[in-house]
Amino acid sequence: MARTLTEVLIFLLLSFILLPITLATARPNTFSRNLSPKKLGLKREKLSHLHFYFHDTVSGKNPTAVPVAQAATTNKSSTSFGQVVMIDDPLTVKPEVSSKQVGRAQGIYASASQSEVSFLMVLNLFFTEGKYNGSTLSILGRNSIFSGIREMPIVGGSGLFRFARGYTQAKTYTVNLKTNDAVVEYNVYVFHY
Repeated sequence: MARTLTEVLIFLLLSFILLPITLATARPNTFSRNLSPKKLGLKREKLSHLHFYFHDTVSGKNPTAVPVAQAATTNKSSTSFGQVVMIDDPLTVKPEVSSKQVGRAQGIYASASQSEVSFLMVLNLFFTEGKYNGSTLSILGRNSIFSGIREMPIVGGSGLFRFARGYTQAKTYTVNLKTNDAVVEYNVYVFHY
């Protein structure tokens, strides 16, 4: 009995000594870990408001929005359901396309409703001016274009907009119903570091 008790005590003593050393030197074989935001250089979160105009030009010699897919010709939808458009639209300070350009809207929009003209918007707002030069904001949302003000979520970003979240409000400024060219006013509200 004494020998067994001694063995147990030695085992426990070694366990208490060796276990912390083993844990301290062991490298976890996992794919994730918790980090401090300070290690990534993240400081206090800010809320920014951006205001600009989005120029969607589908007509003319140099369109900035080009259809790349559409539903079969048997689809007689009045909403262009199934059409997909690739865009590289300028973003300007004023509604005139000749005003100062601050970035580009690059991505796609697709007609996603059979009952109204409503787009699935998947795009990056790529900024080329000021302190946000080279930064992007990503939008993924529904845009019912004949509604007054449409709200779409900001789902992320890059550069100065890393860890971004927020929303954008889009409001049609002008639209040419013959050419389908449009100018859309954007107000973006975004939290970022």
